[in-house]
Amino acid sequence: MTEKEKAAKGLLYDANNDPELQREMLETHCRVAEYNNLPLNNFAERDKLLRTIINAGCNCTVISPFFCDYGYNITVGDNFFANVNLVVLDGAKVTIGNNVFVAPNVGIYTAGHPLDAERRNAGLEYARPVTIGDNVWIGAGVSILPGVTIGNNSVIGAGSVVVRDVPPYAVAVGNPCRVIRKIDDGGE
Repeated sequence: MTEKEKAAKGLLYDANNDPELQREMLETHCRVAEYNNLPLNNFAERDKLLRTIINAGCNCTVISPFFCDYGYNITVGDNFFANVNLVVLDGAKVTIGNNVFVAPNVGIYTAGHPLDAERRNAGLEYARPVTIGDNVWIGAGVSILPGVTIGNNSVIGAGSVVVRDVPPYAVAVGNPCRVIRKIDDGGE
């Protein structure tokens, strides 16, 4: 089994010493650098290049700088907006729904490392998918950790560290992030 196949299955894998994964990351990092250097008003070129990096729906805006590892593991729906400094470590799938708004300085991390120092020092890591539903707002400075699902119509407060799933129609905040209230259909 290749290191890439291990990553897709959620097993420990070695991205640091695998030529295929290193090549893919380098290629993506180069395209991301090119994207980040395009003028913000060059809408057509930015959109065209972004679509060679990630799988994007209609009306997708990602303000530079942006960073990801592979890109091909990232799928965003229609009407996606990400403000500056979005970092997505996408060793596993990152699936983002429609009408999602991401504030500045957000990190979405599928990658993690073993607690055992020997395996960690050997360069092993794991990747767990992250899923963000439709109509979600992610506040500034949020970190979303491996394996998390955020339900439709939820809001994640600024500075939160999301370590577990958030249900639909929830306002969740804090470190660790926790639901503080449900969102009803009619108001703020």
